[in-house]
Amino acid sequence: MKTKDNYRIMYPRLSLFIALCCGLISSLQAQEKPLYKKASLPIDERVADLLQRMTMEEKIAQLSHLHGFQIYNEQQVDLEKLKEAAGDRSYGCVEGFTLTSANCAQAFYEIQQYMVEQTRLGIPIITVSESLHGSVHDGSTIFPQSVALGSTFNTDLAYRMTHAIADELKAQGVIQTLSPGLDVVRELRWGRVEESFGEDPWLVGQMGIAQVKGYIDNGVAPMLKPYGPGGAPLGGLNLASVESGERDVRNIHIKPYEMVVKNTDVKAVMTSYNSWNNIPNSASKYLLTDILRKEWGFKGYVYSDWGAVEMLKSFHLTAKDNAEAAKQSLMAGMDLEASSNCFQELATLIEKNELDIQYVDQAVSRVLRVKFELGLFEDPYANMATSQELVHRTEAQTLSREIADESIVLLKNENNLLPLSMENIESVAVIGPNANQVQFGDYTWSRDNQHGVTPLKGIQDLLDGQAKINYATGCDLISNDTSGFEQAIRAAQISDVSILFVGSSSASLARDYANATSGEGFDLSSLQLTGVQEELVKAVYAQGKPTIVVLVTGRPFAIPWIKKHVPAIAIQWYGGERAGDAIADMLFGKTNPSAKTPFSFPQSVGHLPVYYNHLPTDKGFYHKPGKPGEPGRDYVFSDPEPLWPFGYGLSYTAFQYQDVKLSAETLLPTDTLSVWVKISNIGKMDGKEVVQLYVRDLVSSVVTPVKQLKAFAKYAIASGDTTTIKLQVPIDELALYDLDMNRIVESGEYEIQIGSSSKDIYIKKTIAVNNTVEANNQQTPSIYEKTPQQPEKAGEIITVTGEIRDVQATPIARVNITALQSGEVTHSDSQGKYTIKAAENDVLLFSADGFKETSIQVNGKKQINARMNYHHQ
Repeated sequence: MKTKDNYRIMYPRLSLFIALCCGLISSLQAQEKPLYKKASLPIDERVADLLQRMTMEEKIAQLSHLHGFQIYNEQQVDLEKLKEAAGDRSYGCVEGFTLTSANCAQAFYEIQQYMVEQTRLGIPIITVSESLHGSVHDGSTIFPQSVALGSTFNTDLAYRMTHAIADELKAQGVIQTLSPGLDVVRELRWGRVEESFGEDPWLVGQMGIAQVKGYIDNGVAPMLKPYGPGGAPLGGLNLASVESGERDVRNIHIKPYEMVVKNTDVKAVMTSYNSWNNIPNSASKYLLTDILRKEWGFKGYVYSDWGAVEMLKSFHLTAKDNAEAAKQSLMAGMDLEASSNCFQELATLIEKNELDIQYVDQAVSRVLRVKFELGLFEDPYANMATSQELVHRTEAQTLSREIADESIVLLKNENNLLPLSMENIESVAVIGPNANQVQFGDYTWSRDNQHGVTPLKGIQDLLDGQAKINYATGCDLISNDTSGFEQAIRAAQISDVSILFVGSSSASLARDYANATSGEGFDLSSLQLTGVQEELVKAVYAQGKPTIVVLVTGRPFAIPWIKKHVPAIAIQWYGGERAGDAIADMLFGKTNPSAKTPFSFPQSVGHLPVYYNHLPTDKGFYHKPGKPGEPGRDYVFSDPEPLWPFGYGLSYTAFQYQDVKLSAETLLPTDTLSVWVKISNIGKMDGKEVVQLYVRDLVSSVVTPVKQLKAFAKYAIASGDTTTIKLQVPIDELALYDLDMNRIVESGEYEIQIGSSSKDIYIKKTIAVNNTVEANNQQTPSIYEKTPQQPEKAGEIITVTGEIRDVQATPIARVNITALQSGEVTHSDSQGKYTIKAAENDVLLFSADGFKETSIQVNGKKQINARMNYHHQ
C-alpha cells in the first residue's frame, strides 16, 4: 500500500504543484469579496448573505443603539470607551446630541471608521440626530418651531426648510434624523403641542410629506415620530394613555403617518411611549405590524423612543422583567431599541426556546436593508467630514426669517390699530417677560439671546432712534412676583403705545431645562397665562394707552379677558433665530401677516376639547348658552365656542371670494374633484391668503365630523388683483369606516365648503358620489441595575468627574453621589455634572428623589457618566 509519504517521495514535483495550486486557490478565495459587499447584487441577496455570517451578539448589536454616555468624554470620542462598548461588533445607531456642530462631524467620522474598519464584518452604523426645527448641534441654524411652520399653511416652506436643514446635518455627519413629528394634537395642556403642525390630520400629513421629501431629496433619511395615538393624552400629561375609539385613531391620530408612508420613501418610524386601548404602543402588533406593514406596506425599520422598551417593565407593567419586555416589543414589530438594554436578553430567550430566532433575524434584516438602501456599504462616509461652511449659512438664516414672517397670526385688530406708523409715534413701551428673551422652543441647542433676535432688539433695530423705546420686564413667566409692575406701568404712561410680549418658555434639548412651561414633559393643568402675566396685561391696559398683546408661545392659551378688552392681539409661535425682526416688521407694516391658527383657542380648560372637526353632537344640543348672571342651557354660564377657530387669521388687506367652479357634480370613489376658486385682493396692501376647502358628509352610516379639511393653498395676491386658485380632492379621501369597520366611500351627497377659516365659510357647493367602486377595502442586569460587590482594597484616591442624565438625555440636578470607600459625598449641579474624590476601586452610589438608586464601580476610571431611570411606582 502506498502512503502519502510514498507519493511525496515518488512524485516530489507533483506534490509541489498541488501545494502551489492549493495556495493559489486559498489566496483567490481570500481575495474574493463576500456577497454582501457586492453592490451589483440585489439587496435581498446581500442581506441574506450578511445575516448568515453574523453571530447572535452581532445581530443583537444591530438592534441596539450606541449612546453618547458610553463613548464620549465631553466633546470628543474616547476610543478606549468605544472599543470597550463595541468590541468587534457594529451597532445599529449612534447619537451625539450634546456635541457642537464641528465636534459632531469629527466624532461621527471616527465612530464610523471604527465600525467599518475595526469590527469583524465592517457593518456601517447609522448616525442619528434631532432636527425638529433645525439641527440640535451647537451653531446650527434655528428655524421656527413646528407649530409655527404649521401656521404658515405653506408646504413649499416645509420642504425648503428640511432641505436646508439636511445641508447642516450632512456637514455634521448625520445619516438619519429623528424627525419630523406627526402627532395630531387634541389636548392643549400637553407640553408637546409645540412639536405638532396642528389639530388637523390633513394639515399635519401634508406638512409631513413635504418635510420628508425635503430631507430625502437632499440626502438625509428622516424618521417619523412618535407613531401611535399620542396627541390626546389623559389629563394632558406626557406619556399618559390615549382613550380613543379605533375610528378616531385611524381617521385622526395615525392618519398623517399613513399619508407619509404611502406617499414617500421614508425608511424609519419611531414608536411612542404611551398606550392605547390598554396596550403600549411600543408593544402593539396591531399598530406596528398589522397596520404599519401589512396595510400600509412600510418596508423600513421601527425604532423605539428612548427607554420605551424598558418602560414595558417599569412604567406600563405589562412585562415582569427585561426579557419579557424585549420579547413583547420584538414580536410586536419593534426592530431597534434605544436607551435601554432589554434586547440584550434575546440570546438567552432563544437558548431557552422562549423566542423563535426568526423574530431576531427579521428585525436584523430590516435594519440591514435600510443600511444597504442608504448606500452605506458603498460609501459609509457619505455625510461625513464635509465643510462646516454649510452650517448657519446666510441662505438658511434668510429662510428661517421667511418662515417666521409667514407664521405670525394676527388675531384681532380693532379699528386698524396695526400696523403702527413710525411717523405718528414718538415713544413705544415694550413690556413683558418675553420682550427681551429669545424663545426658540424645545429640541434646540440654545436659549441664549446671543443666538437670536429678541422682540425688543428687533424693534430697536427697526426704529433705529426714530422713536424712544421704554422697556420693562414687568414680571417673569413662572412666579407671582408683581414687583416689576410699577416700572411697566410707568413705561406705559410715558409712551404713545404699549406692546406686551407674554407667553411661554421651553427647554433646550439635553442642556437647559430651567423654568420651562412648554415642551416635552412640561404640561399645564390650566391654560391661563402662567404666573401673573395676565395681571400685567390688565395693569398696562388700565393706563389708557393703545395696547397690543403678542403671545410668544408654543401652545394656545385661554385669554378671554384679553380678547374682549385689548384692541390688537397677535401670536408669534416660537419663530426661530430671526423672530424679533419678523415681529417688528409685522407690527410696523413692513410685512403683512398671512398665517392661520393651526389650533383652535379655548375659552378655558373647561371648554376642552376645542378642535374644529368635532362630531355634530359635541358642541351642545340646546344652543342657548348662558353667561354670568344669566344662566342658559348647554353650558349654564358660557358657550362652547372657541375664542378663535382653526384656520383663522387676519391680514392688513382684504380678500373677496367671488366664484367657485367644480370639475364635476357627480363622481366615483376613484375620481379626483378639481375646484377653481376666484379671489380678489380688494385692499390697499399686497398680501397672501390661505384658501381652505372643507368637506361635510351630509348623511352617513356612522357619525362623521361637521367638516374636515381636505385641501388648502396659499397664494400671494397683489392689491387690486384677482386670481383663480385650483384645489384638488381625491374622492377616496372622503372614505369612512362603516359599522363593520370597513373603509368605504359611501354613496350620497357631500358639501364642499370654501373659506378663510373653519368658521368663515363663504361658498358652499354640493357634490354626489356614486359608489360603484368600494374604496379598499433574562439578561444579566445592566451596570445601572446591578449592585456591585465591595472591592477588597480601596486603592489610591483619585478625582472622578462626570455627568448624570435620564434615559432621554436630560441632565439631572441635585443627585446625591456617595463614594462608599472614601466616604466622600457630593451632588450634581444644574447641568447634571459632578466631581468627587474616590478610591480607585471605590463604588459610587447615585440617588435622587423620583429616580431609582444606581451604583457604579470606579475601577480606576476618572470619568464616569451615569444614567438614571425614573422610579415610577
